Amino acid sequence: MKPVRPSPPPLGKAVAFVILAASLILAACGKAATPVSSPLPPASPSATLSTLTRTPLPTSPSTSTPTPLPPTATSTATPIPCDPSGTDYCLENGYFIFQPPISPPGTDGIDRGYPFGSTEGGTREPHHGVEFYNASGTPVLAAAGGTVYYAGDDTTRKFSPWSGFYGNIVVLQHPLSGAPFEILYTLYAHLSKLDVTSGQSVIAGEKIGEVGLTGTASGSHLHFEVRVDPDDYSSALNPELWLIPHPGNGTLALLTTDQTGAKIFPTFNVQYYPDRTKPEAEHFQVDAYALETVNPRDPWGEIAALGDQPAGSYRVTFQWAGVLYEKWVDIQPGKLTRVMFVVK
Repeated sequence: MKPVRPSPPPLGKAVAFVILAASLILAACGKAATPVSSPLPPASPSATLSTLTRTPLPTSPSTSTPTPLPPTATSTATPIPCDPSGTDYCLENGYFIFQPPISPPGTDGIDRGYPFGSTEGGTREPHHGVEFYNASGTPVLAAAGGTVYYAGDDTTRKFSPWSGFYGNIVVLQHPLSGAPFEILYTLYAHLSKLDVTSGQSVIAGEKIGEVGLTGTASGSHLHFEVRVDPDDYSSALNPELWLIPHPGNGTLALLTTDQTGAKIFPTFNVQYYPDRTKPEAEHFQVDAYALETVNPRDPWGEIAALGDQPAGSYRVTFQWAGVLYEKWVDIQPGKLTRVMFVVK
């Protein structure tokens, strides 16, 4: 089950500040995309719509010792500037600095039913994190080394506009090097058990608690966030752009604007082709973020993302004002593929 979230009071706009950007670009580029008039092709009968699937929950809590994922290798190639507004796509190193907070045999993949920025068609609170569905008692791991900023419940100290929203919570502070921010924070919510205390130092992969269903959660899962400011609910960044992809996988970031540069927020159809001469292997419906979750401090300025996807060719399309827009892009292992559309 997914967490049921209360209707929020109006939120104020996040205060933008100057992004401390670091250019680590390795990019490849192609011709600029143009609108096409052909309709979207029908999905292959064997294709799986990923937003409708979920890995089954384990039947009992994991008791094995979790093994942290290794960090992605840092390229030593000379960065090559790439402007996604003038090419089909750019390939970059990205900033994949956090390992998944769940380790096998637990489910260490993000649930696609309620991704970051989603409102599920306007029926729910805009999501400020991602979910890892697991049985209560599954170990929760530190996504990176750092210090425990807070460990306790969110009735004593609120981390959202609503008291008791997250239940038992751990917030970690992570000093960074070579990223757009000097410090980022990760938040772990709905825990059944806390294994750390405020002020304690932790290392990447260390057990900090256990999955639960405290707070407003209606089913056992871990809610995971990445924040610029630990106490600012509106400072959340999309965790899919910070989590280390599984081996052989990369991540896609999408941005769409009009000719004035103003962002627009379509729904994307993303089709995966391991071999372009054969039918698609999988497809996704990727909604743009709700406006309330667009963070002006985000270094990429994206309005949608799809993380941890297998390397290969992807057809990205959407319709706007009756016109179909299309780009073919590549995802490469351990890389960030940035795609920008400018609507005519």
